[in-house]
Amino acid sequence: MVEVLTAGEILVEIMRKDLDVPLDIQGLFYGPFASGAPAIFIDQVACLGHSAGIIGSVGKDEFGEKIIKRLDIDGVDTSFIQSHVEYPTAVAFVSYRKEGSRKFLYHIPYAAAGHVELPDTERLKDVRLLHVMGCSLMVNREVRETINRAARHVKEKGGLISFDPNIRIELLKGERLEDVIGTVLELTDILLPGERELLEITGASSVEEAVKKLQSRNISTIVIKKGGEGARLIDKNSDITVRPFSINEVDPTGAGDAFDAGFVCGYLEGLGPEKCLSLANACGALNASYFGPMEGVFHRNYVDYFIKS
Repeated sequence: MVEVLTAGEILVEIMRKDLDVPLDIQGLFYGPFASGAPAIFIDQVACLGHSAGIIGSVGKDEFGEKIIKRLDIDGVDTSFIQSHVEYPTAVAFVSYRKEGSRKFLYHIPYAAAGHVELPDTERLKDVRLLHVMGCSLMVNREVRETINRAARHVKEKGGLISFDPNIRIELLKGERLEDVIGTVLELTDILLPGERELLEITGASSVEEAVKKLQSRNISTIVIKKGGEGARLIDKNSDITVRPFSINEVDPTGAGDAFDAGFVCGYLEGLGPEKCLSLANACGALNASYFGPMEGVFHRNYVDYFIKS
């Protein structure tokens, strides 16, 4: 039985070694690192002690083997992952700027990650929560429909849907955002956007207006990531903000995905709003403290120690 499930792109990431070196300039790279927003999320879920699985695809190549081995070691159920002979494992190249922004170059839609099939729905009947990343919905129509079908099935069986919009302009390719995320948004119970994403997906001019719009769509819990200001949770009973942990940021890639994992694990454990946000903040902070998307993913005992200390 898998308690927490996700679906979407599984890839390796190759990153610039130095700041302010564009991707079209000769220079040094680090990698490959196991990556993909859903993969980072589910790896952290497993490390926090929950049964976890991911629906996705890799190529029958060294990159695919590397990712599956990493997920296996951390306790993720990789039996939902397909290995393709005809398609290579997806790759993302990343450059970093001194002011903190990143530039991504994706090779995903025509790689294995662009061909994701829904497993036998009988295997989804006991899933308590399906987590969806907006960037996965943006890969292509095939992947989007697979995720939408999985979300509908989990919801019909009484499971929860959590959704991180995780908007990647590089993947939208001119499609309307509402057309891409609309189906999942209608099924969502827990929404985990950044503040700018919150306004973008609602068309609102303020957080308060956006929250009202989303609550009218029966989204029960909204968790807003506020970067250096921490995170804010709004539901029918609470409106609280928890400050972030002070860390030396090394690489922000994957921090939001780890944050999501911390929050949904705390939510499923019934920890309460403040402790859920604290666990989420801790997972995000630890992830950002290490170079590489999954290199800052830690097991529960260390995350708890980090929070206490």
